[in-house]
Amino acid sequence: MKRLGRTEALACALAGLVVLAAPVALAMPKYRNQAVVQFHYDRDNPLWQLDRRVMACTYCHVKDTGGPPWNSFGEALRSAFRADAEAGKHSKFPQVLFSVLQAGGDADGDSYPDVLEVFARTLPGDPKSKPTQPAADLQASFEKAGGLAQYAPGK
Repeated sequence: MKRLGRTEALACALAGLVVLAAPVALAMPKYRNQAVVQFHYDRDNPLWQLDRRVMACTYCHVKDTGGPPWNSFGEALRSAFRADAEAGKHSKFPQVLFSVLQAGGDADGDSYPDVLEVFARTLPGDPKSKPTQPAADLQASFEKAGGLAQYAPGK
């Protein structure tokens, strides 16, 4: 059996890491892409899929690179997925996302419900990121724009 040289061994190790990390790397953008469309953040930006500013990883994660740990909004989504599975349901991400918004929670405790933060394009899992409008004014604008129904999963 032939022994690999240092360069060959390193190349094999790196290839193995890429193969092992690929499912994780590909899984997260799927959720992000679904949320961007569901929240209509893709409007007026034909290159939204290439623009991480449209919805940063910190929307749900603590780190700007994604992965664990999750912020309070990400944990609310994870809890909703667990509760869904425990109830014997296997809802898809858009339905779970909608149910979290429908619950009316304020994951980061900044006095703005998550759904209003989605509407205002602030981060529902970061108490330092909150809308500049008073909640009542934002609520009125939200209702005028279609309310919660605008974030319902597509058929």
